[in-house]
Amino acid sequence: MRTTVRHAIGHNARVTRTVLLDLDGTLVDSAPGILGTLRTAFDQVGVPWDDSVIGPHLLGPPLYESLPPLVGETAAERILTLYRPLYRDSGLLESTPYPGIEDLLHALVEAGARLALATSKAEPAARQILENQGWTALFTEIAGDTVDAQLPSKAAVVGEVLRRLGSPDPADCVMVGDRKHDVLGSAAHGIRCLGAGWGYSEPGELTAAGAVEIHPTARTLQRALLG
Repeated sequence: MRTTVRHAIGHNARVTRTVLLDLDGTLVDSAPGILGTLRTAFDQVGVPWDDSVIGPHLLGPPLYESLPPLVGETAAERILTLYRPLYRDSGLLESTPYPGIEDLLHALVEAGARLALATSKAEPAARQILENQGWTALFTEIAGDTVDAQLPSKAAVVGEVLRRLGSPDPADCVMVGDRKHDVLGSAAHGIRCLGAGWGYSEPGELTAAGAVEIHPTARTLQRALLG
């Protein structure tokens, strides 16, 4: 008999879950590609790069939201105009799966879970990363921000992927992500979030946002999801 995925944390009833997964900082370490490309764009625009304020902690929300407070609206627009094609052509290829993620995804699918990607990265780039890893077929739905920024919050992305999935019962869903935006964005739809402690969050960030649990590795997350 195939083992079905259980309710996460403290529930005994067996139900097949819908597992929503963040991408950057959760499935793949994309910081080298994002930050390397971003630094190239900074240099081309002539904006000084400050390691004390620009780093992996910047990743999570869309760059068009997180960058302007650091460099100003005008400079951010010029930087991102250069960044986007550079990242599309080379930077996204530098995304590396975190240890245990490959096993986690296959184990969840084999256990009967329905996987869906919910990322603030532009959807075409997210799809290419999944394709590069050979993961596309594992996901029932893949949702990200639009290229014209019509889904600027994680709550908006989660809402879109839930719509595509046919509006499943929030009680039968769980989100997995590494930033507070994942926790708050899923909570806006009544969905609990398990923290990916290996990602880009600041100390205490996921707990303060209300993550159900924080897992240090994909292996411990797998045990929690599969019982």
